[in-house]
Amino acid sequence: METGAPGEFVPGRRIGVDVGTVRVGVAMSDATGFLASPLETLRRARDQSDLDRLAALVTEHEVTEVVVGDPRHLSGASGASAADARAYAGSLAARIGDVPVRLVDERLSTVTAASDLRARGIDARRQRSVIDQAAAVVILQSHLDRVRSGGRPA
Repeated sequence: METGAPGEFVPGRRIGVDVGTVRVGVAMSDATGFLASPLETLRRARDQSDLDRLAALVTEHEVTEVVVGDPRHLSGASGASAADARAYAGSLAARIGDVPVRLVDERLSTVTAASDLRARGIDARRQRSVIDQAAAVVILQSHLDRVRSGGRPA
């Protein structure tokens, strides 16, 4: 499992993951690594079937990298949610073999996602079913943009 920005860009699909205590939002990029789109929302399960589903998505879509949001406080400090996300990322990494799992700072991703949904006319009540996917899109898209702005080919 890795943190921060990647070394060299490798073309291919990426999956973005927003880990919550109840739900896990999943987004996926196009094959060029340019655009993130919502994919699905998984329910966190005690039997870890959500991790099995994520591993199946990685295989099914021939994913080259998984990006998991690292929920830090605005100060940059890590809390219980960050520890949970790191443990989740570690469990996922153990299931998917050689596909790198990268932790990336996700401060304000849910706030940004909610704002984007409101701007599209989706009220707070209707956001519940899609907010996790939207947050995963924000996490993945910000990662893709950061990779492109770092001078690496997209």
